[in-house]
Amino acid sequence: MVELGDYNELEIARAVDFGFYLTSEDGDILLPMKYVPEGARIGDKVRVFIYRDSEDRMIATNLEPYATVGQFACLTCTDVTPFGAFLDWGLEKDLLVPLNNQKDKMQVGKKYCVYLYLDETSDRVVGTSKLGKYLQNEHIQLTEGEEVQLLVAGFTDLGIKVIINNAYMGMLYRNEVFKDLRLGNTETGYIKHIRPDNKIDVTLRKPGASQKTESDEASDKIMNLLKQGSGWLPLSDNSTPEEIYQLLGMSKKTFKRAIGGLYKAGLITISEDSIRLTKA
Repeated sequence: MVELGDYNELEIARAVDFGFYLTSEDGDILLPMKYVPEGARIGDKVRVFIYRDSEDRMIATNLEPYATVGQFACLTCTDVTPFGAFLDWGLEKDLLVPLNNQKDKMQVGKKYCVYLYLDETSDRVVGTSKLGKYLQNEHIQLTEGEEVQLLVAGFTDLGIKVIINNAYMGMLYRNEVFKDLRLGNTETGYIKHIRPDNKIDVTLRKPGASQKTESDEASDKIMNLLKQGSGWLPLSDNSTPEEIYQLLGMSKKTFKRAIGGLYKAGLITISEDSIRLTKA
């Protein structure tokens, strides 16, 4: 059986003017000429992605979609219709997210985290932004300290929602993030804590990393921004945690520890409303 919405290895059965037909248990599948690998011949096996075209025919391509069936991905909305929205998933035909699969009504130009599955009724690959039923947080097979892969899936006042190993939902707290993360970014992370209610806390810092390492990262970030700019930043001990996080992506506690170390090293001066590089 052909795996719709996934990669398949199929044999080239015959050639036509507009491409090659690949043999499968579900009948011959067209690989359009523009997707035929250079030097391919009848009898060769090729690895292709299979999906349905606008006329409901199975079609093969050597293009690589941003996600396959059974995966989560953050995709940009390209069109909205009365029956659903279409998202760019890297193929000529966009991915349909039916209206009843949308957690919030989708808008053109915005990016959404969706899960891809094969709809049993239409036998088409579709997406949904209602992710809950496709997450496995009821049966967690992770251990604290374990290295995992994270997909940035959303933002809250508390922190950043991430999908862990394409299976679980977790939380990355804002005061532990020292880089600019955006929807769809992928990162290596670590399981920090699995709570009794099966909520998972993750961190980007390797277990055992010292407080000094965190402070050093913050100091480096501050010095780089000072050097890239005009030698000053509109932040000080008097700045609010929100102001510090908005500009630097770090907690006030970490910021104060970092500028304290830079001040003692004679690298910056601190005033009531700013920090500045010291003159050489």
